[in-house]
Amino acid sequence: MSYLIAQGPEAGHRWRRKLPKNSALILGRMSSTWGTPWDDRISRQHVEVYWDGSQLVASKIANARNSIFFQGKETSEARLWPGEHFVIGSTTFTLDDRNIEATIDAPQPIEQQTFSADYLRQAEFYNAEQRIDALSRLPHIMATAKNDSELYVQIVSLLMSSIPQASAVALVALRKQSSDQSIEILHWDQRVATQPFSPSERLIRQVLESRESIVHLWEDRHAPAPFTAVDGLDWAFCTPLAGEACHGWAIYVAGAHHVDRTPQSDTLDARMFLDEVKFVEIVATSLGGMREVRVAERMNQFFSPLVAEAIAGQNLDQVLAPREADVSVLFCDLRGFSRRSEQNADNLFGLLQRVSDALGVMTREILEFGGVVGDFHGDAAMGFWGWPLEQQDAAERACRTALAIRAHFEVAARNENDPLADFRIGIGIASGRAVAGKIGTVDQVKVTVFGPVVNLASRLQDMTKRLHTPILIDDSTAQQIRNSNHADAGRVRRVAVVRPYGLQASHEISELVPPLCDFPQLSDQHIAAYEKALDSMRTGDWEKSMELLNDVPTNDRVKDFLSVFLTQHNRKPPEHWDGVIPF
Repeated sequence: MSYLIAQGPEAGHRWRRKLPKNSALILGRMSSTWGTPWDDRISRQHVEVYWDGSQLVASKIANARNSIFFQGKETSEARLWPGEHFVIGSTTFTLDDRNIEATIDAPQPIEQQTFSADYLRQAEFYNAEQRIDALSRLPHIMATAKNDSELYVQIVSLLMSSIPQASAVALVALRKQSSDQSIEILHWDQRVATQPFSPSERLIRQVLESRESIVHLWEDRHAPAPFTAVDGLDWAFCTPLAGEACHGWAIYVAGAHHVDRTPQSDTLDARMFLDEVKFVEIVATSLGGMREVRVAERMNQFFSPLVAEAIAGQNLDQVLAPREADVSVLFCDLRGFSRRSEQNADNLFGLLQRVSDALGVMTREILEFGGVVGDFHGDAAMGFWGWPLEQQDAAERACRTALAIRAHFEVAARNENDPLADFRIGIGIASGRAVAGKIGTVDQVKVTVFGPVVNLASRLQDMTKRLHTPILIDDSTAQQIRNSNHADAGRVRRVAVVRPYGLQASHEISELVPPLCDFPQLSDQHIAAYEKALDSMRTGDWEKSMELLNDVPTNDRVKDFLSVFLTQHNRKPPEHWDGVIPF
């Protein structure tokens, strides 16, 4: 891991950011994340930098005003090895490949002071004007940071610029995924790039266990010469972050210089750090609150209020960790999109809005019935039930969702002015064992589900086109709906035993039909007649099957599928007929 450090003429004119490998970046006064707004001698877009993992190439952009200075010479291109730097205007850019780790080898402190959160909130600032000015920048940082990584950079930079005595600052956290819960450095910075820096693991763990801010002094005031036992640093303090979104996180600040003496004391002791600790505690509280909001926003994208309320206050890393669960998976595909794309080539933004509205219908119904919104695949959406909370009625919830989506699009189809009037849907539902959980990074996270049941639900959704029905379900889901006492979960009609394309096993698939009161054109007697015809076909009596199909309404599209299949084979089962229709 390598970093680029920008340092302007003042302490606050600084940032340290991780360099992505094999990616070109633009440095400039207005280059968003990689900007240097403090230096008017740097153009809006001044330099393109490229890090290949071993060397950094910095190339001046053609219309940039001022040159790059590298190794004391004016140039248009600089090639840096770690530890080297180039200068533009009054800003120095340094390539740093050093990484730090918390150390357990730090000695016991000479002096220790603990400050509770309540005590810090009641204490008055010694230098209130300076602290208030720094804290006033927090709302802007919180609002403009595009992701958590950028938020960490700006918070650490704020602390470095606001605590002049600090030699180094680190945002640290317990690695929850590791068995020993080692300390992870989320982001760090220091004033002197060559000075060793290893946060004290003892201090960090002590703070995370007590949930209070603690100051450690390593300077022995009674020794004949200054004694600094931790990387040349005299002191350090650590403050925990509040809230489940930052559970196991802390801010670590260390320095090699004494803080300003208060009027009441001219000797160094831990109580003199009260101002700094109080300031960091406010920053820590703000950062924790911000991440709580961000996590809540992310969770609201995926989870229904029912699920979000149930997991509120729990450790989300543990709750959302991937694990096996019994789930019901729903795939919903939007039909008619390709045709409308051609017809609306001159108004693609309008078409995009209509597709967004259609996907909105799907996701709203998934959330309404207590589901989790998983992946989007172009003009299709996926939802599932049974994780992160166990839901005994997962299959019923999935089926109610499917019927609600179907009803919405059927209403839209009857109104030619409705934006969704010419869209149709196909839905597949399957139930079974799968692995569900959160995947991705802190910055880009999603929840999803893996396993054969997911593939089957996707195949069922695709088969709705050939079977001419809006909703198909697998046998496991069908059994649960048949055993349900809730009419609003729908009715089940066995359609066929098929071998889906790409799968080796055969599956009995069924149509999910709305309750009789909502769909009287297909009665229970019609469903029974079709299923008798299906049974005759499977046993090889295809003439009897065709006869029984006459008792099913002529406008029934599923009947058409079976009739066509029988007719294509002249109403005679092929040799070695096993009752399975291969797709």
